[in-house]
Amino acid sequence: MAVIDADMHLFETRTLWADHADPDQRDLALRIEDDDLGHPWLMLGERKIDLIEITHPGDVAAMGEYRKRVRSGLPNEVNYDDALPRVFWDPAARRDSLGDLGPDEAVIFPNFGLLWEKPLAADLEATKVNMGAWNRWAVELAAEGEGRLHPVAHLSLRDLDWLDDQLSTLSAGGVRLAMIAPALVDGKPLSHPDLDRAWAAFIRHDVTPVFHVSNFPLPFDEVWYDDDPDAIAPVISSVFLWTPPALALADMALHGTFERHPDLRMGVMELSAIWVPQFLLMLDGAFDFHAKFNGKPFRELPLRPSEYIRRQVRIAAFGYERPDILIRQTGDLFMFCSDYPHAEGLARPLADYEAASGPVDGEAKELLYSGNVEWLLRR
Repeated sequence: MAVIDADMHLFETRTLWADHADPDQRDLALRIEDDDLGHPWLMLGERKIDLIEITHPGDVAAMGEYRKRVRSGLPNEVNYDDALPRVFWDPAARRDSLGDLGPDEAVIFPNFGLLWEKPLAADLEATKVNMGAWNRWAVELAAEGEGRLHPVAHLSLRDLDWLDDQLSTLSAGGVRLAMIAPALVDGKPLSHPDLDRAWAAFIRHDVTPVFHVSNFPLPFDEVWYDDDPDAIAPVISSVFLWTPPALALADMALHGTFERHPDLRMGVMELSAIWVPQFLLMLDGAFDFHAKFNGKPFRELPLRPSEYIRRQVRIAAFGYERPDILIRQTGDLFMFCSDYPHAEGLARPLADYEAASGPVDGEAKELLYSGNVEWLLRR
């Protein structure tokens, strides 16, 4: 059994976006640039998007110490480029390090690409330029990964012609996964009929959309987060980490999106999994109650709402969430993930996960550690 990590990250280089954007659009490309104190920032033009940090797998406190230094106006102690381990950013180094880390293969998400979608929301052109730049690099990464690294594209559903062009290029380049936001699309829920064309395009091009932690528009009013100094990951957002994917999946199940597109597959990564058993219980329970209370079902569906989730969605589970228990409660919907090399991730991806996850054997183990990712990859 090949072991596949459903959630790793590669750091973007300082000029990745400009290097892979169309030459006449490079003024819209993101970049990483040091300030006068030597601290690197993600920049668009003269605008600072967010602080760039070198993470230390398994050591969140080190991030806090660095942020305190920045807030205190102290200079950076180490040069970013010198301190960044090669395995964090070099596809070949990551590919060749997998044996030491544990898994045989890995799904690769953006790193700093998780920071900027919401800040750039008002500029659709810049959004598309920078997503497209990452996606071009993802095609290169797929080739360099030699079948062991599975890059995740970054897409928006706000321009469906652009989406279709991106999916065509990605599919031809061997990219089988694409990150989208579990959020409204210009005010429309993901179940809106106008977006059926998007789901059909994902299926036609054999690319699976996935939800992942990112700086996307959140489901609660902005006032809930106003006093939090961390605009990227406010504490209320962390408490309700599961809410955006749960809301999006409920919307798509109840409004018939999964029924209309039975070949659509979806993944959920780094958004936790412990919520899934209660979510499925409430999804069916609310649907049944609503039908009885109103004298007719909300929508005529051939399957129970939870059955669409079981049929078409797979969710990455952190080891401490005890996937062995989740599988017994809900079924084989879950995937092994490490979040390497993030600070909240695992320093020894496979060994640390197995130490926390509880005993899983037989077919359930095969699905947890490889089969469900392979299913998302349509392998």
